[in-house]
Amino acid sequence: MSNTSDTMDKIRHLVTVSRETTKFDPRLYYEYNVNQGLRTASGRGVRTGLTEISDVKGYVTDDGERQHAPGTLFYQGYDIKDLIHGLKGRRYGFEEITYLLLFGELPTQMQLEDFVQAMSFLQNLPISFTRDVIMKAQSDNLMNSLQKCVLTLYAYDPNPEDTSIHNVVRQCLDLIAKLPLLTAYSFFSYGYYHKGDNLFLRHPKQELSFAENVLQMLNSDGNFTDLEARMLDLMLILHAEHGGGTNSTFVTHVISSSGTDTYSSIAASLGALKGSRHGGVDRRAEEMIRDIMANVKDLSDEEELRMYIRRIMDGEVGDKTGNIYGIGHAIYTYSDPRAELIKELLPALAEEKGQTPMLEFLFRLERIILDVMPKKRRLEKPVCATMDFYAGFVYQLLGISGDLYTPLYAMGRVSGWSAHRIEELANSSKIIRPAYKYVGQHKVYSPIEKRK
Repeated sequence: MSNTSDTMDKIRHLVTVSRETTKFDPRLYYEYNVNQGLRTASGRGVRTGLTEISDVKGYVTDDGERQHAPGTLFYQGYDIKDLIHGLKGRRYGFEEITYLLLFGELPTQMQLEDFVQAMSFLQNLPISFTRDVIMKAQSDNLMNSLQKCVLTLYAYDPNPEDTSIHNVVRQCLDLIAKLPLLTAYSFFSYGYYHKGDNLFLRHPKQELSFAENVLQMLNSDGNFTDLEARMLDLMLILHAEHGGGTNSTFVTHVISSSGTDTYSSIAASLGALKGSRHGGVDRRAEEMIRDIMANVKDLSDEEELRMYIRRIMDGEVGDKTGNIYGIGHAIYTYSDPRAELIKELLPALAEEKGQTPMLEFLFRLERIILDVMPKKRRLEKPVCATMDFYAGFVYQLLGISGDLYTPLYAMGRVSGWSAHRIEELANSSKIIRPAYKYVGQHKVYSPIEKRK
C-alpha cells in the first residue's frame, strides 16, 4: 500500500494533468458562435426566459436606436425609487417588498399586518436545531453554513417534495423568515468555537421588524438606532431582486426547472451567490478602497489618486487583477438607482457615526475613478458606481463584520429567488438544458494492456 506522501504526490499530478487538459482556444467561441457565459459579444445577457418579477434598464430606445440613460429598476412593475420613497415613516419596508415580489401586488394594511404576523411566527427554528445542526461542524465561510442549514431543514418539513405552488410559497416564507437566525447563530457559533469570542444567541422579537431583528441579533449588546435599522432595511430591499439574469437567480430557474425541492433550489442559489464574482464584489470594493487609503500618501492630492488608480488598472498594485470593483455594470450606464438610493440616506448615517470625512472621500474617489477609467480603457459606454462601491462602507457604519456581507445579501435576495422559483414552476413545462459545442477529438478505443 502506498504511503500518504506517495498518494498525495499522485493526487497533485492528477490535478496538474486536469488543468492542462481543460483549457480551450478562446478563438473557438467565435468560430462556433458560442455565447460564453451566456453573454453576447457586447456583454449583454442572452435571453433565456420571460419574467414579470423585475426589470433592469440602462438604456432607452429612440427611433429604434438604443441610447444610454439613467438606470432604472422595477419590482413587479413599480419603480424602485417610488417604492422606497413611498415607505417613508413605515416600519415594515422589507416585509412589504417581499410581499410584493411573491404575490405581484402591494399589500393593503390588513394584508401587510397578517403577512408580518405570519413571518414572525415562522422565524423560530425547530427544537434542538441550533445545537444539533448549527453548532456542529462549523464552516469558516458562512455561506456554506447557510447551505448546510437550508438543506437540513428539508428533514424537518412534513411535506418537502411537494412542488405545488401553495406548498412552495409556504416553504419559501419559512426560509425567508429563518435566514436571519441561521446567519446570526452560525456567525456567533463559529466565533465561539474557533476564535474564542463570546457566544451571543438572541431570540428574535415579534415586535421588531425584519431589519430590526437582524441588528438586535447581530449586535453584541442587542442595541441599534432607528437610522441604522432604516439603512439595513434599505439594503435588504435593494438586494432582494435584480432581474432573472443574475447568476444566482438563473440558478434558481435552472434548478427549479428540474422539479427538485425548494431546499435544494435555495441551497444551490446560495452556492452561486457565495462566488467572489457575484456576492463578494462589495467586500472586494471595500478591500480596494482600503488599499488605496493605505498606499496613497496624500488622499487630498487628486493627481496622486489618479496615478494610483491607473496602476490598479494596469495590474501593478491592489489585488493585481486590473479590476476596479464597484464601478461599471453590465446594464447600468449613467447611474445605478440602488447606489443613488443609498447615497440619499448615507450622509445622515455617516454623520451619526462621525464618519462624514470618510464619506466625502468616497464621493471624491468615485468622481476620480469615473473620470480616469473610461479614458484609460477607452470605453465606448458610460460607467457608473454601483451599490457595491458603497455597501462595504454602509456595513462598516452598522458595525457588521465583513464575513456577514454576503449572508446579508442572501437575506435580501432569498425573497427574489423565491419569487423566481414560483414563477418558474408556474410557467415552465421544460427542463432548462442548454447546449455545448463539442470541440474535442473522436478517438479509437485502446485496451488497457496496450496503452502507454
